[in-house]
Amino acid sequence: MTRLGLIAGGGSLPLEIAEHCRRAGRPVFVIRLRGFAEPALAGFDGADIGLAELGKCIKTLKRAACEAVCLAGRVARPDFSKLTPDLRGLAALPAAIAAGRKGDDALLRFLVGEFEKEGFRVEGAETVMRELSLPLGPLGRHAPTPEQLADAERALEVARAIGRLDIGQGAVVCDGLVLAVEAQEGTDAMLVRVAGLPGELRGQASDRRGVLAKAPKPIQETRVDLPTMGLATVRGAANAGLAGIVGEAGRLLVLDRAELVALADELGLFILGVEPAR
Repeated sequence: MTRLGLIAGGGSLPLEIAEHCRRAGRPVFVIRLRGFAEPALAGFDGADIGLAELGKCIKTLKRAACEAVCLAGRVARPDFSKLTPDLRGLAALPAAIAAGRKGDDALLRFLVGEFEKEGFRVEGAETVMRELSLPLGPLGRHAPTPEQLADAERALEVARAIGRLDIGQGAVVCDGLVLAVEAQEGTDAMLVRVAGLPGELRGQASDRRGVLAKAPKPIQETRVDLPTMGLATVRGAANAGLAGIVGEAGRLLVLDRAELVALADELGLFILGVEPAR
């Protein structure tokens, strides 16, 4: 079994992947990105490396005999002027800045290309750990009503449309009305906005209405940036009075799955996986 180099940003996803590899008996070496990676990852074989230390990262992965890499976790867009790159990072910096001006997806595609040029196979989180991705159909006890399913279809349509424009990955629709679309603020902040809307526009805990949809952008490098749904997503949707969450099966990562499903069941939300858009 090939050794995986896990390049870990923030959040629970890298830890889930590392623990999965340990359970599955797959050797894993964790590159803990300074300022981002969770402290719990210190319990795995690995190294702490700065965001712009590309040369050190590559050399460390090769010394650890890693043949594949997985980039996972949250990393805020850097201020390139404040980075302290090593020589390899310095050589890549102009191209990285140029890619970054085209958007986050272009920057991620550039980074994937740098690792592939060094001979690494880049694996998506859902490839390393298949049970991470949203399955087809309802996940949990609750299923959408016909009215909620219509909102889910409309929300997915909107999410895909803003994705084509490289705006964001999420949208909220209630009774056919678009309440919010996600931009740079992220899903959690978008849901806070929805929760602040007048009650007549959205649902309540006693009468849930409206659906959050998340979908990858068509241009997205899905091996490193699939949409995710975690406990905070479910809580935010519940606080906004929504009835459920919908995503494309196999193209939405579900973090902390057991706890997430239990929370959605308790709060009365449905989670639904649908066929991906062709």
